[in-house]
Amino acid sequence: MARRTSHEPMPGRYTVTFGEVELLQDLDRPGGWILLSGGVPQSYVDLDDPEYLDFEYVRLMADVIDLLDDGPLEAVHVGGGACTIPRYVAATRPGSRQIVVEPDAGLVQLVRDQLRLKSVPLLKVRVADGRAGSAQLWDDSADLFVLDAFSGAVMPVELATAEYLADVARVLRYRGTLLVNLADGRGLSFARRFLATVLDTFRHVALLADPGVMRGRRFGNLIVAASRMELPLDDLVRRAAGGLSQARCTHGEALRKFVAGAAPIHDGQSVAAPVPPSTLFDR
Repeated sequence: MARRTSHEPMPGRYTVTFGEVELLQDLDRPGGWILLSGGVPQSYVDLDDPEYLDFEYVRLMADVIDLLDDGPLEAVHVGGGACTIPRYVAATRPGSRQIVVEPDAGLVQLVRDQLRLKSVPLLKVRVADGRAGSAQLWDDSADLFVLDAFSGAVMPVELATAEYLADVARVLRYRGTLLVNLADGRGLSFARRFLATVLDTFRHVALLADPGVMRGRRFGNLIVAASRMELPLDDLVRRAAGGLSQARCTHGEALRKFVAGAAPIHDGQSVAAPVPPSTLFDR
C-alpha cells in the first residue's frame, strides 16, 4: 500500500472512505495523473497545466463552460474526483468561487495531499452526498451547476430524478447553466429518461456525445447542457464537431425525437442506472 505524502504525488493504491482508489502517473506528461476507482478512470489532472483536459467528454464539458458569459463564475460541482473541472474553471476564469460536494472524505483528503487541491484558489469542498449537499446551498446562488457524480462507472439514480433537478434549478440563477455527465450504452434508455426529466425542468437543453455513443452503439459518456435561457447552440455544434471525436450536438426537435416519449424519472421509482460492459476498462 502506497503511503501518502504532502509533497510530490506517489502512484499506488489508497484506501478511501468508500473503498480503494488508484493513482497512476501519465508517462507522457510529467504533471499528468489518473485517478481510478474499481479500475474505472474517474479523473485526469495535469498539475502543471489545469487547462489540459485528457478525456474527450471533459473537453465537451469545457466547451460549454467556455461559451458562458465572460468573467468569474459562481460554480457548484456535485461529484469531486480529482476536481478536473474546478481546476479548469479556476485557471480560465480567475476570481471564480466554487463549491465541490463530495461524499468520500478519504478521497477528498487524498486529493488534497497528493494532487495539490489546496492550491486551487477560492475552492471549498463540502463532504456530503449530492442531495444533502445541494439542499444546503442558497437559492439563486450559482451561475454553473456541474453534476458529475459516479459510483465507479454508475451514476446514482437519486441524482437523476425530477425532484433533485428541481432543487438544482432552485440553486441556479435564472441565467445559470446545468452541466451533466452521464453514461449509457446500447439503446440509451436511461439517457432518454434522464433527458425527459431535464426537459421537464429546463426549457433549453442540448446533448453532446461521440457519434457512436449518441447512436447507442457503444457504452460511453454523454454531456447534457440545460438552462432557462437560450444556449449558444451554433457555437456548441461547431465546437463539438471540431474536437477529436467530432462529437454531435443534438437539440430542439431532434432532441425531443431522441427522447421519443420516455418518461421522466421520479423519486421512489425503481430505475436501474446502466452498468458498463466488464471489458470496457481493461488495461
